[in-house]
Amino acid sequence: MPEFEELRVFLCDVRIAHHIRGRIRLKLESRSVSIDVPRAQAREFQSLLDRIPGVASVQVNLLARSCTVHYDPAVIPERAWVDLLGGVDSEAAAILERILHDAYLEAGNAKL
Repeated sequence: MPEFEELRVFLCDVRIAHHIRGRIRLKLESRSVSIDVPRAQAREFQSLLDRIPGVASVQVNLLARSCTVHYDPAVIPERAWVDLLGGVDSEAAAILERILHDAYLEAGNAKL
């Protein structure tokens, strides 16, 4: 699994397409990534999101370059998505980043 810093770089190319409490649709905006986003990368990203406490389901659409996440706002603050992806340094963003980091480490250890 790549370094966590690579995940941070990847998240810089992700924007929120739609967001209501408990459901968010993310879009990959990078023009440098071909339409043929590597399936392995998409599977790793989905696997990471599936491991996050509070995430009920994840659907990835490779053709649309989108990902829909159903989550529990009691575990992941609604504002966390907006702040983290917007680069806002907030307590909510820190919570989501910590959850992502922990899930990332767990996924890496599961592969060992």
